[in-house]
Amino acid sequence: MDPRDRLEPLVRVLIWHVHGSWTSAFIRGAHEYVLPLVPGRGPDGRGRAATFDWPDSAREVRWDRLRDEPVDVAVYQRPHEIDLAREWLGRPVPGVYVEHNTPAGDVPRTRHPLAGRDDITLVHVTHFNELYWDNGRAPTRVIEHGIPDPGHLYTGELPRAGVVVNEPVRRTRVAGTDLLPRFAARVPLDVFGMKVDGLPYTTHEDLPQHVMHAELARRRAYLHPYRWTSLGLALIEAMTLGMPVVALAATEAIEAVPREAGVLSTRVSVLADALHAFAADPESAAQAGKAARAAALSRYGLARFLSDWDRLLAEI
Repeated sequence: MDPRDRLEPLVRVLIWHVHGSWTSAFIRGAHEYVLPLVPGRGPDGRGRAATFDWPDSAREVRWDRLRDEPVDVAVYQRPHEIDLAREWLGRPVPGVYVEHNTPAGDVPRTRHPLAGRDDITLVHVTHFNELYWDNGRAPTRVIEHGIPDPGHLYTGELPRAGVVVNEPVRRTRVAGTDLLPRFAARVPLDVFGMKVDGLPYTTHEDLPQHVMHAELARRRAYLHPYRWTSLGLALIEAMTLGMPVVALAATEAIEAVPREAGVLSTRVSVLADALHAFAADPESAAQAGKAARAAALSRYGLARFLSDWDRLLAEI
């Protein structure tokens, strides 16, 4: 069933285009979505995404015309958006705040920017996030990721490993970029994402999502070397493509990837061996990839994600 065929009350949602993959799932609900647009499409008003196929119900509106929009609720993803919404709309509206990221710095003591207020529901995208942030008195909810199913595209024809990471140089230790040479010594790597050109591997710079999915699915296995992230959407996308997964046993990945879908470990040598084994055994890789796809569709399906959001939007 098309998620937009569900009989739900129409809500007009103000949301900034911050995280492309997450937004690509969110705006496929049965509502209307207003995306601010500023000159030059800067961070506070990117409008619609150029590399994603978004429905017409997601409209970009110039920031100085938002006062004319009958917005019902704002979905914030950065603290300063709360003030932007009040200024640009010219009136207060109910809001929720989505936290995509893990806390930084002194993690056990990191208070969330909304920890001191109780008037905005704080939505975490993983239980790991909700556990590790100090949420203070903010009411919290966990709505796990959901993604549109790209289809079982896996061929695994290339005995190489695919990695998806944005800004791998700036995020070296967070994304595990510093670990890549140890994996590349065992299996050739192809790195996809933004600002990946210049890495000493085969790179694919900022491909349209459908092109990236098709290319990624040609690789024998998916490598997820992240040390510290909530749960990379690229990991779930690779699983739905039918790819076997090799990942650090860290953050929410240990919940998302079942044993039969790949290999998780905190030992890089174990992961490198697993990557090499998948590259050498196409049948085993394909079998693990089928399990990965089944697990991802079961837990991170788009219909469940949108239903969870419908319930929250109805509440506020």
